[in-house]
Amino acid sequence: MTPPIRLVGLTLGYDRHPAVHHIDGTVRAGDLLALTGPNGAGKSTLLKALAGEIRPLDGRIERAEPVAYLPQADEIDRSFPLSVLDLAAMGLWRRLGPWRGLGRHRDAVIAALGAVGLSGFEARPIGTLSGGQFRRALFARLILQDCRLILLDEPFTGIDARTVEDLLALIRAWHGEGRTVIAALHDLAQIRAHFPQTLLLAREPVAWGATARVLTPEHLGRARRLSEAWDEDAPVCDGARHAGRVGQGDERGHGPREDAA
Repeated sequence: MTPPIRLVGLTLGYDRHPAVHHIDGTVRAGDLLALTGPNGAGKSTLLKALAGEIRPLDGRIERAEPVAYLPQADEIDRSFPLSVLDLAAMGLWRRLGPWRGLGRHRDAVIAALGAVGLSGFEARPIGTLSGGQFRRALFARLILQDCRLILLDEPFTGIDARTVEDLLALIRAWHGEGRTVIAALHDLAQIRAHFPQTLLLAREPVAWGATARVLTPEHLGRARRLSEAWDEDAPVCDGARHAGRVGQGDERGHGPREDAA
């Protein structure tokens, strides 16, 4: 089976300024993978690249499937005059295009809202929703996208515990269906409890594999040191020198160095 994502010598950034260095690895079909690391570690940048929103500075992303992507909630303008039904129905855009009405698909939208606990909210403006209700509506949109590859950027930040549990149950159901889910998260207890695989980032990969083997005191300490030592003005460095190296700093200074911590 073709893996949904393969990363080869991947370096990402903005305006030629690197944010994530030298990632090599494969996300297998059906993986339930957490991305974690210190603030500014590059988690959101990596998800944006996997979703096709930014282009690599170096290396490449091989992606075999369409993707459903949930950005951070604060990146979405809730003042736009949309109803809850309209927001969820945006998940059908790939099938319907921008100009067709819902027609027979309206029932599917209502069912998706029911699946996330928003039955009866169809006509509510999205600006009137609580944080948890808004996140549920976004998950309804993901359901309607019906992709085998799902990317989630901090999906549980700032929402109530009941909503977190309900959305985790939905993610587990997707995993049970063999879908591939990648989520950027900061709650290590949550990751240990629910995500079998983890990629620990600190602007470059520190460890990637089974969660119990990745979230060790040694690896977490290394991630903190690499993050603290990062050179914000470093240029893009030579990816060939880093091929196959996980969590190794660039000894020429183009990236984090543990001896600078």
